[in-house]
Amino acid sequence: MHSANQDEASVEPTPTHLSRDEPKCDSQLETSNEFPIRSEPYPPIECAWIEDHLPSFPSWTSDSSSSMAASFARLAGNAPKRLCLRPSSLITSIPRSRSITTSVPRRHAEATSYQATRLVPTDPTFTSLANKGIPEDPEASALESEAEGTDRKIRHYTVNFGPQHPAAHGVLRLILELNGEEIVRSDPHVGLLHRGTEKLIEYKTYMQALPYFDRLDYVSMMTNEQCFSLAVEKLLNVDIPDRAKWIRTLFGEITRVLNHLMSVLSHAMDVGALTPFLWGFEEREKLMEFYERVSGARLHAAYVRPGGVSQDIPLGLLDDIYQWATQFGDRIDETEELLTDNRIWKARTQGVGVVNATDALNMSFTGVMLRGSGVPYDIRKSQPYDAYDQVEFDVPVGVNGDCYDRYLCRMEEFRQSLRIIHQCLNKMPEGPVRVEDYKISPPPRAAMKENMEALIHHFLLFTKGYSVPPGETYSAIEAPKGEMGVFLVSDGSERPYRCKIRAPGFAHLGGFDQVSRGHLLADAVAIIGTMDLVFGEVDR
Repeated sequence: MHSANQDEASVEPTPTHLSRDEPKCDSQLETSNEFPIRSEPYPPIECAWIEDHLPSFPSWTSDSSSSMAASFARLAGNAPKRLCLRPSSLITSIPRSRSITTSVPRRHAEATSYQATRLVPTDPTFTSLANKGIPEDPEASALESEAEGTDRKIRHYTVNFGPQHPAAHGVLRLILELNGEEIVRSDPHVGLLHRGTEKLIEYKTYMQALPYFDRLDYVSMMTNEQCFSLAVEKLLNVDIPDRAKWIRTLFGEITRVLNHLMSVLSHAMDVGALTPFLWGFEEREKLMEFYERVSGARLHAAYVRPGGVSQDIPLGLLDDIYQWATQFGDRIDETEELLTDNRIWKARTQGVGVVNATDALNMSFTGVMLRGSGVPYDIRKSQPYDAYDQVEFDVPVGVNGDCYDRYLCRMEEFRQSLRIIHQCLNKMPEGPVRVEDYKISPPPRAAMKENMEALIHHFLLFTKGYSVPPGETYSAIEAPKGEMGVFLVSDGSERPYRCKIRAPGFAHLGGFDQVSRGHLLADAVAIIGTMDLVFGEVDR
């Protein structure tokens, strides 16, 4: 044990704070808490070094000092390299990365700064968008050439974007390769929401397979049902009543408004605008009530079925839809007042995610992703289905092909959908809403109470299903996100032999790598938002 005099002598004096430019002597370095800057490495840790320095630690006993010295000796002997402390080498300036274009020296570069880690592109042919057309600084080039052989360079670093990112719109996982904040390459990983929908449909009857389509794009439900119903009706070679066609068209446009509200407003929230998102959900709640009144469900309606729709529109619903449609135009104007001329919104979307018409066609873009690049392709115009050949509407197209143009296209589609909704309300015909073939659609309840044959038809329809003639067909509609297609193969039984679903979001996500290259990491959020991705349909 040490005496009290030794304890008092071992107390460290108050450190003397020196300025950076004032030289320090050896005695000052020993009494300072600052890390001493040395030009040569510290000596290796050895037993003799520890024994020499043990008296400065008064709490150690002789037994503990010998055991500690032996432990360090074993550690130093077994390690592949001797333990030593080496400060980083000093430099007078910091070599700038290739992504820095200005020739002004850094304000924070000081004589005692440590050398920063450099980023060397993986692809030698890659050129930053910020460096195009700007001559390279010769001083920075000389510094980079001198440091090429050092161990202080690394390749592009990769980050995981998602699947738990709030702007991933589901379970998206992006492997991003970055040069600083600049995206060099991206690798979307899909399948985290894969449920085997196409295979499950093969084990269900055509009636039982319908609810699976509600779970694909769970933001635009009735349009998915509409696509599958059209494919089955082609194989059955049936023509549904006119009232059923107009009801499908009416709720198809209501679904389009539902989808675009979620798409535009969540896109705005991703880049920092929260108020439009809260306003838009009030309108979505009104449309969800229309869903509930017509089908009994707010989300997974299962309303559009092969042969028509499940039931007629209840009394008073058309009047309520008209009241909503007359005031929704003002809500669109209010949203545009917040976003369209907002300089922050324009800075985050203009010139971001630019896709020309050729690339959009080559990457199989459809819907707003294609029309935003200037291609006026809309299946409702080119291959009309249901009652779209009897309504008048325009197809908005973009000019620049960036995120801002696609936003403007969706805002104009709000107004065109209102035009179609007004025409459906004014031209809604009277009549049945299902085909009167009881082998395809169920008979009314009144007939089942009076007719035994109708009761048998109802029992067989919901237990065995109906047989579809052998054949194959492809049916496509203009879903809110793009071209939604169903390739259906029948072998003559009550169950489909094969059902291939063409989801628009899958093709859009496949083009993310090409669209996002050269943009900043923050722009990836804006590009994902403009693609309007829902991973129920992407992963299926």
